[in-house]
Amino acid sequence: MILIADSGSTKTSWNVVSGETVIDSTETEGLNPYFQSEENITLCITDKVVPRLHVDTQAIRAVYFYGAGCAYNKEEVVRRAVARVFTTANIEVNTDLLGAARALCGREAGIACIMGTGSNSCFYDGLQIVRHVSPLGFILGDEGSGADMGKHLIGHLMKDMMPQRLKESFFALYRLTPAEIIDHVYSRPHPGRFLAGFAPFLLQNADETSVRRLVMNRFKAFFVRNVYKYDYRRYKVNFIGSIAFHFIDMLKESARRTGCRIGLVAASPVDGLVDYHTHA
Repeated sequence: MILIADSGSTKTSWNVVSGETVIDSTETEGLNPYFQSEENITLCITDKVVPRLHVDTQAIRAVYFYGAGCAYNKEEVVRRAVARVFTTANIEVNTDLLGAARALCGREAGIACIMGTGSNSCFYDGLQIVRHVSPLGFILGDEGSGADMGKHLIGHLMKDMMPQRLKESFFALYRLTPAEIIDHVYSRPHPGRFLAGFAPFLLQNADETSVRRLVMNRFKAFFVRNVYKYDYRRYKVNFIGSIAFHFIDMLKESARRTGCRIGLVAASPVDGLVDYHTHA
Protein backbone atom coordinates (compact mmCIF):
# COMPACT_ATOMS: atom_id res chain seq x y z
CA MET A 1 0.00 0.00 0.00
CA ILE A 2 1.00 3.59 -0.60
CA LEU A 3 -0.20 6.86 0.91
CA ILE A 4 -0.71 9.93 -1.28
CA ALA A 5 -1.21 13.30 0.40
CA ASP A 6 -2.17 16.51 -1.39
CA SER A 7 -1.91 19.59 0.82
CA GLY A 8 -3.12 23.01 -0.28
CA SER A 9 -3.66 26.25 1.57
CA THR A 10 -6.93 25.09 3.13
CA LYS A 11 -6.92 21.31 3.44
CA THR A 12 -4.85 18.16 3.08
CA SER A 13 -6.30 15.08 1.39
CA TRP A 14 -4.81 11.74 2.54
CA ASN A 15 -5.44 8.66 0.39
CA VAL A 16 -4.42 5.06 1.00
CA VAL A 17 -3.95 3.21 -2.28
CA SER A 18 -3.86 -0.55 -2.71
CA GLY A 19 -3.15 -1.76 -6.22
CA GLU A 20 -4.74 0.99 -8.32
CA THR A 21 -7.62 1.76 -5.96
CA VAL A 22 -8.10 4.28 -3.15
CA ILE A 23 -9.29 2.11 -0.27
CA ASP A 24 -9.50 4.80 2.43
CA SER A 25 -9.17 8.56 2.69
CA THR A 26 -9.52 11.46 5.08
CA GLU A 27 -8.96 15.22 5.22
CA THR A 28 -7.14 17.47 7.66
CA GLU A 29 -6.24 21.13 7.66
CA GLY A 30 -3.66 22.38 5.19
CA LEU A 31 -0.10 21.61 6.30
CA ASN A 32 2.48 24.17 5.24
CA PRO A 33 6.03 24.03 6.69
CA TYR A 34 6.24 27.82 6.48
CA PHE A 35 3.46 28.10 9.03
CA GLN A 36 3.60 24.82 10.98
CA SER A 37 6.51 23.23 12.77
CA GLU A 38 7.70 19.65 12.41
CA GLU A 39 6.11 18.86 15.77
CA ASN A 40 2.74 20.32 14.72
CA ILE A 41 2.74 18.34 11.48
CA THR A 42 3.71 15.14 13.29
CA LEU A 43 0.92 15.69 15.82
CA CYS A 44 -1.62 16.18 13.05
CA ILE A 45 -0.59 12.91 11.40
CA THR A 46 -0.58 10.87 14.62
CA ASP A 47 -3.80 12.33 16.06
CA LYS A 48 -5.92 12.86 12.95
CA VAL A 49 -4.60 10.91 10.00
CA VAL A 50 -3.60 7.50 11.35
CA PRO A 51 -6.74 6.94 13.52
CA ARG A 52 -9.07 7.91 10.68
CA LEU A 53 -7.40 5.79 8.02
CA HIS A 54 -7.50 2.60 10.12
CA VAL A 55 -4.24 1.40 8.62
CA ASP A 56 -1.12 -0.11 10.14
CA THR A 57 1.64 2.43 9.56
CA GLN A 58 4.07 -0.44 8.95
CA ALA A 59 1.96 -1.59 6.00
CA ILE A 60 2.57 1.63 4.08
CA ARG A 61 5.57 1.07 1.81
CA ALA A 62 5.70 4.59 0.37
CA VAL A 63 4.34 8.06 1.18
CA TYR A 64 4.06 10.69 -1.55
CA PHE A 65 3.38 14.10 -0.05
CA TYR A 66 2.66 17.08 -2.29
CA GLY A 67 2.24 20.36 -0.47
CA ALA A 68 2.22 24.12 -0.59
CA GLY A 69 5.44 25.48 0.87
CA CYS A 70 7.41 22.27 0.24
CA ALA A 71 10.36 23.99 -1.44
CA TYR A 72 13.62 25.75 -0.58
CA ASN A 73 14.54 22.99 1.90
CA LYS A 74 11.25 23.39 3.77
CA GLU A 75 10.23 20.01 2.36
CA GLU A 76 12.65 18.46 4.85
CA VAL A 77 10.41 19.64 7.70
CA VAL A 78 7.54 17.64 6.26
CA ARG A 79 9.72 14.66 5.35
CA ARG A 80 11.00 14.37 8.92
CA ALA A 81 7.50 14.69 10.35
CA VAL A 82 6.13 11.97 8.07
CA ALA A 83 9.14 9.73 8.80
CA ARG A 84 8.47 9.92 12.53
CA VAL A 85 5.13 8.19 11.94
CA PHE A 86 5.68 6.01 8.86
CA THR A 87 9.05 4.70 9.97
CA THR A 88 9.48 1.95 7.37
CA ALA A 89 8.13 3.78 4.32
CA ASN A 90 10.00 5.40 1.47
CA ILE A 91 9.04 9.08 1.70
CA GLU A 92 8.94 11.58 -1.13
CA VAL A 93 7.96 15.21 -0.50
CA ASN A 94 7.39 17.64 -3.38
CA THR A 95 5.54 20.85 -4.09
CA ASP A 96 1.81 20.86 -4.71
CA LEU A 97 2.63 22.29 -8.14
CA LEU A 98 4.63 19.20 -9.14
CA GLY A 99 1.72 17.14 -7.85
CA ALA A 100 -0.64 19.08 -10.09
CA ALA A 101 1.68 18.66 -13.08
CA ARG A 102 1.99 14.90 -12.55
CA ALA A 103 -1.77 14.57 -12.06
CA LEU A 104 -2.66 16.65 -15.12
CA CYS A 105 0.08 15.75 -17.58
CA GLY A 106 1.37 12.39 -16.38
CA ARG A 107 4.67 11.89 -18.20
CA GLU A 108 3.87 14.25 -21.06
CA ALA A 109 4.92 17.89 -21.41
CA GLY A 110 2.32 20.57 -20.69
CA ILE A 111 1.23 23.69 -18.86
CA ALA A 112 -0.10 22.84 -15.38
CA CYS A 113 -1.91 25.25 -13.10
CA ILE A 114 -3.45 25.32 -9.65
CA MET A 115 -6.49 27.51 -9.05
CA GLY A 116 -8.02 27.03 -5.63
CA THR A 117 -7.53 29.12 -2.50
CA GLY A 118 -4.32 30.30 -4.18
CA SER A 119 -3.09 30.00 -7.76
CA ASN A 120 0.12 28.81 -9.37
CA SER A 121 1.43 27.67 -12.75
CA CYS A 122 4.34 26.02 -14.50
CA PHE A 123 5.62 24.42 -17.65
CA TYR A 124 6.35 20.72 -17.06
CA ASP A 125 8.50 18.68 -19.46
CA GLY A 126 7.07 15.30 -18.45
CA LEU A 127 9.69 14.77 -15.77
CA GLN A 128 10.09 18.02 -13.87
CA ILE A 129 9.05 21.65 -13.74
CA VAL A 130 11.32 23.58 -16.08
CA ARG A 131 9.69 27.01 -15.96
CA HIS A 132 7.75 28.66 -13.18
CA VAL A 133 6.26 32.11 -12.68
CA SER A 134 6.15 32.97 -8.98
CA PRO A 135 2.54 33.24 -7.75
CA LEU A 136 3.55 35.90 -5.14
CA GLY A 137 0.60 35.22 -2.84
CA PHE A 138 -2.79 36.90 -2.79
CA ILE A 139 -1.43 40.35 -1.88
CA LEU A 140 0.90 40.62 -4.87
CA GLY A 141 -0.43 37.90 -7.17
CA ASP A 142 -2.41 34.64 -7.00
CA GLU A 143 -4.54 35.98 -9.83
CA GLY A 144 -7.81 34.11 -10.36
CA SER A 145 -7.61 32.29 -7.04
CA GLY A 146 -10.34 32.19 -4.41
CA ALA A 147 -8.35 34.54 -2.19
CA ASP A 148 -7.74 36.96 -5.06
CA MET A 149 -11.40 36.99 -6.08
CA GLY A 150 -12.49 37.38 -2.47
CA LYS A 151 -10.15 40.32 -2.06
CA HIS A 152 -11.56 42.06 -5.13
CA LEU A 153 -15.14 41.24 -4.17
CA ILE A 154 -14.70 42.84 -0.75
CA GLY A 155 -13.01 45.86 -2.29
CA HIS A 156 -15.76 46.32 -4.87
CA LEU A 157 -18.55 45.95 -2.33
CA MET A 158 -17.04 48.27 0.27
CA LYS A 159 -16.18 50.91 -2.35
CA ASP A 160 -19.73 50.73 -3.77
CA MET A 161 -18.62 49.40 -7.13
CA MET A 162 -21.36 46.77 -7.22
CA PRO A 163 -25.17 47.04 -7.06
CA GLN A 164 -26.54 47.90 -3.63
CA ARG A 165 -28.71 44.76 -3.61
CA LEU A 166 -25.59 42.61 -3.90
CA LYS A 167 -23.93 44.47 -1.05
CA GLU A 168 -26.98 44.01 1.16
CA SER A 169 -27.23 40.33 0.20
CA PHE A 170 -23.55 39.76 1.00
CA PHE A 171 -23.63 41.30 4.47
CA ALA A 172 -26.92 39.61 5.30
CA LEU A 173 -25.52 36.22 4.28
CA TYR A 174 -22.17 36.40 6.06
CA ARG A 175 -23.24 38.51 9.04
CA LEU A 176 -19.98 40.42 9.06
CA THR A 177 -19.42 44.13 9.58
CA PRO A 178 -16.82 46.03 7.52
CA ALA A 179 -14.75 46.40 10.70
CA GLU A 180 -14.80 42.64 11.28
CA ILE A 181 -13.69 42.00 7.70
CA ILE A 182 -10.76 44.40 8.10
CA ASP A 183 -9.82 42.68 11.35
CA HIS A 184 -9.88 39.22 9.72
CA VAL A 185 -7.72 40.34 6.82
CA TYR A 186 -5.13 42.42 8.67
CA SER A 187 -5.01 41.01 12.19
CA ARG A 188 -5.93 37.32 12.14
CA PRO A 189 -4.21 34.18 10.83
CA HIS A 190 -4.83 32.83 7.32
CA PRO A 191 -6.44 35.86 5.65
CA GLY A 192 -6.22 34.09 2.28
CA ARG A 193 -8.46 31.30 3.49
CA PHE A 194 -10.86 33.87 4.90
CA LEU A 195 -11.11 35.74 1.60
CA ALA A 196 -11.41 32.54 -0.43
CA GLY A 197 -14.44 31.67 1.68
CA PHE A 198 -16.43 34.25 -0.29
CA ALA A 199 -16.01 32.43 -3.62
CA PRO A 200 -19.39 30.64 -3.19
CA PHE A 201 -21.08 34.07 -3.16
CA LEU A 202 -19.54 34.83 -6.55
CA LEU A 203 -20.67 31.46 -7.88
CA GLN A 204 -24.21 31.95 -6.57
CA ASN A 205 -24.40 35.35 -8.26
CA ALA A 206 -22.55 34.47 -11.44
CA ASP A 207 -25.42 35.75 -13.58
CA GLU A 208 -24.92 39.28 -12.25
CA THR A 209 -23.05 41.44 -14.76
CA SER A 210 -20.76 42.97 -12.13
CA VAL A 211 -19.86 39.56 -10.70
CA ARG A 212 -19.19 38.04 -14.10
CA ARG A 213 -16.98 41.00 -15.00
CA LEU A 214 -14.99 40.61 -11.78
CA VAL A 215 -14.41 36.88 -12.28
CA MET A 216 -13.53 37.24 -15.95
CA ASN A 217 -11.07 40.04 -15.20
CA ARG A 218 -9.29 37.96 -12.55
CA PHE A 219 -9.05 34.98 -14.91
CA LYS A 220 -7.73 37.27 -17.65
CA ALA A 221 -5.10 38.55 -15.22
CA PHE A 222 -4.05 34.97 -14.52
CA PHE A 223 -3.56 34.15 -18.19
CA VAL A 224 -1.78 37.40 -19.03
CA ARG A 225 0.52 37.51 -15.99
CA ASN A 226 1.28 33.79 -15.78
CA VAL A 227 0.31 31.60 -18.72
CA TYR A 228 1.65 34.04 -21.31
CA LYS A 229 5.14 33.26 -19.98
CA TYR A 230 4.88 29.72 -21.36
CA ASP A 231 4.38 28.33 -24.86
CA TYR A 232 0.61 28.66 -24.61
CA ARG A 233 0.09 28.66 -28.37
CA ARG A 234 1.50 25.14 -28.61
CA TYR A 235 0.26 23.62 -25.36
CA LYS A 236 -3.17 23.53 -23.75
CA VAL A 237 -3.55 24.92 -20.24
CA ASN A 238 -4.55 22.36 -17.60
CA PHE A 239 -6.00 23.12 -14.17
CA ILE A 240 -6.38 21.55 -10.74
CA GLY A 241 -8.51 23.25 -8.09
CA SER A 242 -11.99 24.10 -6.89
CA ILE A 243 -12.11 27.58 -8.47
CA ALA A 244 -11.16 26.31 -11.92
CA PHE A 245 -13.58 23.40 -11.60
CA HIS A 246 -16.63 25.35 -10.41
CA PHE A 247 -16.09 28.43 -12.61
CA ILE A 248 -15.13 26.37 -15.65
CA ASP A 249 -17.45 28.13 -18.11
CA MET A 250 -16.04 31.56 -17.34
CA LEU A 251 -12.52 30.13 -17.24
CA LYS A 252 -12.94 28.72 -20.75
CA GLU A 253 -14.40 31.99 -22.02
CA SER A 254 -11.56 33.99 -20.52
CA ALA A 255 -9.05 31.58 -22.05
CA ARG A 256 -10.66 31.99 -25.46
CA ARG A 257 -10.51 35.77 -25.18
CA THR A 258 -6.82 35.67 -24.30
CA GLY A 259 -5.88 33.19 -27.02
CA CYS A 260 -5.36 30.21 -24.71
CA ARG A 261 -6.83 26.71 -24.92
CA ILE A 262 -8.11 24.82 -21.90
CA GLY A 263 -7.18 21.16 -21.53
CA LEU A 264 -7.98 19.01 -18.50
CA VAL A 265 -9.73 20.62 -15.52
CA ALA A 266 -10.11 18.64 -12.29
CA ALA A 267 -11.23 19.58 -8.81
CA SER A 268 -8.59 17.38 -7.17
CA PRO A 269 -5.27 15.83 -8.25
CA VAL A 270 -5.94 12.56 -6.43
CA ASP A 271 -7.12 10.45 -9.38
CA GLY A 272 -4.27 11.67 -11.56
CA LEU A 273 -1.69 11.04 -8.85
CA VAL A 274 -3.00 7.54 -8.19
CA ASP A 275 -2.65 6.82 -11.88
CA TYR A 276 0.84 8.35 -11.96
CA HIS A 277 2.15 6.39 -9.00
CA THR A 278 0.57 3.04 -9.94
CA HIS A 279 1.62 3.02 -13.60
CA ALA A 280 5.32 3.05 -14.50
